[in-house]
Amino acid sequence: MTTSTLMVMVVLLTFSAYFLAKKRSRDVATVNGGLNTLHSRPVYYGSFAAILAAIPSFILLVIWQAVEPSLVESLVMAQLPQATIDSHQNIQLLYSQIIHIANGVLQTEDPSLLAAAGHYQHLEGIGQTLRFVAVAALSLMGLALGWRIVKPKLKARHYVERCLQIFLMFCSTLAILTTLGIVLSVLFEAIRFFQIIPVTDFLFGTSWSPQIALRADQQGASGAFGAIPLFTGTLMISLIAMCIAAPIGLMSAIYLAEYASPRVRNIVKPILEILAGIPTVVYGFFAALTAAPFIRDIAHSIGLSGASSESALAAGAVMGVMIIPFVSSLSDDVITAVPQALRDGSLGLGATRSETIKSVVLPAALPGIVGGLLLAVSRAIGETMIVVMAAGLSANLTANPLDSVTTVTVQIVTLLVGDQEFDSPKTLAAFALGLTLFVVTLALNFVALRIVKKYREQYD
Repeated sequence: MTTSTLMVMVVLLTFSAYFLAKKRSRDVATVNGGLNTLHSRPVYYGSFAAILAAIPSFILLVIWQAVEPSLVESLVMAQLPQATIDSHQNIQLLYSQIIHIANGVLQTEDPSLLAAAGHYQHLEGIGQTLRFVAVAALSLMGLALGWRIVKPKLKARHYVERCLQIFLMFCSTLAILTTLGIVLSVLFEAIRFFQIIPVTDFLFGTSWSPQIALRADQQGASGAFGAIPLFTGTLMISLIAMCIAAPIGLMSAIYLAEYASPRVRNIVKPILEILAGIPTVVYGFFAALTAAPFIRDIAHSIGLSGASSESALAAGAVMGVMIIPFVSSLSDDVITAVPQALRDGSLGLGATRSETIKSVVLPAALPGIVGGLLLAVSRAIGETMIVVMAAGLSANLTANPLDSVTTVTVQIVTLLVGDQEFDSPKTLAAFALGLTLFVVTLALNFVALRIVKKYREQYD
C-alpha cells in the first residue's frame, strides 16, 4: 500500500473517531440528564478522539518513512559480495542500479545484482506490509481509546487545547529552526569563501569577474571578487525603482483613502492591484522590448550617444511600476485605519482637508507607511528577472543610470546555474553575496523598526 493510500485511510479513521466519540458523548449526556452534565461540549470529545486516532499513527508513519530507506539499503548492501562492492567506486550509484533493476528500469546479467534486486523487492514488500499493519493498528487503537474514555468528568476541552498549544509551539519552533538553518548554511559556506578570498577584497574590491583559471596558462580567468560594482548596481536600480514607486504609490493611496468616492475606490483599487499579480518575467519582457529601447532612443535624441540598450534606468523604472501596488495597498490600509476622530477634530478646528491629511493623517499613519516602503525596498533588492532582461549581466562600476549594470541577486543566480561543485570560490561567492544581502536587509529592518517605534510612541 502506497503512502498516499495509507494517509487516506488514517484520515478516514480520524473522521470516524471524531463522529463516533461525539455521538457517544451525546448518548452519555442523554443517559445522565443532559449536556450540562458533561465537562466539555461534545465537539471536544470528538476532537480528542480524532487526535488519539491521527497523531500517534502520523508520527509513526513519519518515523517509518525516515528510517526504512536507510535500513533497507544497509540490509541489501550487506548481502552483496565484497567483490561486487569493490568493483564499483560509488556505493550510492550501485544501490541506485539495484533499485532500477528491481523496478524493471535496467536489465543486467550479473547474478549478484539480480539477487540483490530480489532481496530489495522482498524487503520492500515486508516493509509495506508491516507499515500498513502498524499504522492501521495504532490508528484503530486510538479510535477505540477515544471512544471508550468518553465520560462526563473527562476534561476533553483541556486536553484538546493543550494539544493545540503544543502544535502551535511546534510550528513556531519549526519556523525558528528553519530560519536558523538557512542562516547557518549560508554563513558556513560564506566562511569557506572568506578563507579563500579576503573579506576586504570582497567588500572593497572594484572588479567583479568570478572566473577561475583551470590551467596555469589560461587567460581571462583571474578570479576577481570585488563586490562594489554589484552593490552600486543594486542600490542604483533600487533607488530608481523607489523614486517611481514611493511617490506614485503614496499619492494614489492618499487619493483612494481620502478623496475618492466609494464607487471610484471600488473600481480603481482592484485595477491598481492587478499590477501585483503580473509575473515578473512579463515585466522583464516589457522592460527589454519597450522601456529599454525607448529610453535609449530618448537619450540619443538629446545627444547622449553613450546610452546602452540595457540600462539601470530601464530596469529601475519598470521595477518601480511593479512595486507600486505594494506601497499603494499597504499605505491605503494604514491611512484608512487612522481613527476618524482625528480627522473630525482637525476639521473642527478649522483645518482644510489637505491640511488635515498633511498634519494629522500622514503622521499618524507613518509607521505603516514606513513598513510598506520597507517591503517595497526589499522587493526591489530581491528582484532578478527584470534586471537580467533589462539591465544585463555586466558588473560595471558606474553612476550613470544609462549604463548596463547588474545586481547581487542576478549574480547569485548566475553563479549557481547548472551543475556546480561547492569547492571553488566561484560557487562559494554566491553564499558570500547572500550573506551580505541578509545583513543589509537586517540593518534596514532594524532602522525601520526604530523609526516606527519613535513615531508610534508620539501618536498613540
